Amino acid sequence: MSERRLFGTDGVRGVANRYPMTAEVALRLGRAVGYLLRREHAAAGRAGRPCVVIGKDTRVSGYMIEHALVAGLCSAGVDSSLAGPLPTPGVAFLTVSRRADAGLVISASHNPFEDNGVKIFARDGYKLPDALEGELEALMESAALDELRPTGEGVGRAARISDAVGRYNVAVKAAFPQHLTLSGLRVAVDCAHGAAYKVAPEVLAELGAEVIAVGVSPNGLNINDSCGATHPEALAEVVRREGAHVGVCLDGDADRCILLDERGEALDGDQILAVLARALQAQGRLRGGRVVTTVMSNLGLEAALAPLGVGVERVQVGDRYVVARMREAGLNLGGEQSGHTILQDYATTGDGLVAALAVLGVAVGEGRPLSALGAEMTRFPQVLKSFEVAGRPPLASLAGAQRAIREAEAALGTRGRVLVRYSGTQAMARVMVEGPALEQVEGLAARISEALVDDISARVARGEG
Repeated sequence: MSERRLFGTDGVRGVANRYPMTAEVALRLGRAVGYLLRREHAAAGRAGRPCVVIGKDTRVSGYMIEHALVAGLCSAGVDSSLAGPLPTPGVAFLTVSRRADAGLVISASHNPFEDNGVKIFARDGYKLPDALEGELEALMESAALDELRPTGEGVGRAARISDAVGRYNVAVKAAFPQHLTLSGLRVAVDCAHGAAYKVAPEVLAELGAEVIAVGVSPNGLNINDSCGATHPEALAEVVRREGAHVGVCLDGDADRCILLDERGEALDGDQILAVLARALQAQGRLRGGRVVTTVMSNLGLEAALAPLGVGVERVQVGDRYVVARMREAGLNLGGEQSGHTILQDYATTGDGLVAALAVLGVAVGEGRPLSALGAEMTRFPQVLKSFEVAGRPPLASLAGAQRAIREAEAALGTRGRVLVRYSGTQAMARVMVEGPALEQVEGLAARISEALVDDISARVARGEG
C-alpha cells in the first residue's frame, strides 16, 4: 500500500488556501480521481464518460475548492454533477442514486470555517480504503497525470443538480417509521450554519413536528461557530427556554448528531448507540447481535448492552473504520462517541439526521421521553483532554509520557482505560482516561497531558518533531 501523507482519517483536511488545502492541490486531486475513474471505466467496459457528484458545506472557501476540483476532473475527461450545499451523507446517497462513479464532499466537518477538506466516496457510497487513497497520492505526484490530456469532445462537462436537497429529503425520512408522525412534538434543531440548514428543518416539519430552527443562516464564516454538535450547550438553552421536547444538534456537514432531552441534557453518540441497539435487538433487526464502535467509546456502553445480549466491538478512531468493520462482519449498527452513527439499513456513512429520526422513532413508538431513553446507559467517569501540538513524534519514543501512561494504567487496573493518540484531522494530541472515580481520572489525565506536552516540546526544540 502506498503511504498516505495528504489523507487523514477523514479525507484531506487543513487550513483553506494553505497546503494541502490549496486550489493547486485540489486541481491535482481532481485529475488523479479522474485518472482512476477513466481506468476503471475502461476496464469495466462502460460507455460514455465517468461522472462525479460534488457537494459541499457552507464555508466561503468551498467555492475555490469546488471550482479547482471541477477543473481537474474536466481536464481528465470526467463529468461533474454539482449538488451545492448538502450533508455529507446526502452526497453519498446521490452518488449511488445517480449511478455516479464517485462522490466528492468539500467540507472540514466540525472544524472552524478557516479549514476545509475533501472526502471521497466510491460508486457504492462508501469511503475509499486506505490503499486507494495511497494510490491517489502517488498519482498526484506522478507524471502519468500529465499524459492524460483529452481534447475536443473528450473534455468533461459540469452541471448543477437542481433537486439535490429534495432527493435527500425523501431518502432520509425512511429512517422514521412510516406509521408514526412527530405531531405534538416541539423539536429544536441546530444546523451549525452548515450543510443541513435547509433540509433538516424541512424534514422535521414534514414529519409533523413544530420546529424551532437555529444555526440556519450561513454566511460562509459562521459554520460551527459556538453552535452545533460540538457546542450542544447553545441549543440546550433554547430547549429549556422554548419548552422543546427534543433538541437535535448537527455539525457542519451533518454527518454527526448529538441529541438533547427535554431538560436540555445531552445524549452523546454512545447513548444513541445504546438506545438504537436495544430497540433493534428487541425487534430482531440487530444483525449479528452486536454493534461496532471505537476505542474512545465509554465503558458504560458495554455495561448497558451486555444484559441485553448485545456485544460491542471496538476499532480505531474514525467512522470509516467503524463502517469497514460493519461491512466485513455484516452488521448494521455502529458509531462513535462524537456523534457519528451509522445505520447501514438507511445510509452508507454517518448521518446525523438519520440517527436523530431513528431515535425519535423509538421515543414516539414507545411513548417515552428522551430522558428515559438516555438513562438506559450510565457513563463511566471519563476525561478527554485535547491540545494543539507543534510536532507529532512517535508516542512510543516519548519516555516521560510513556511512564505517566504506565503509572495510570497500573492505578486503574481492570477498572479503567487510558488512550493517548494524535488527531487524524488536526494538529492535536488527545488523552482519554476512564475509570471508577472522576477525581482519579482527572488527576491521571492531567499528569499524562503535562508529560506529553513536555516531551513533545523538548523534541521539537531539538528539531526532532
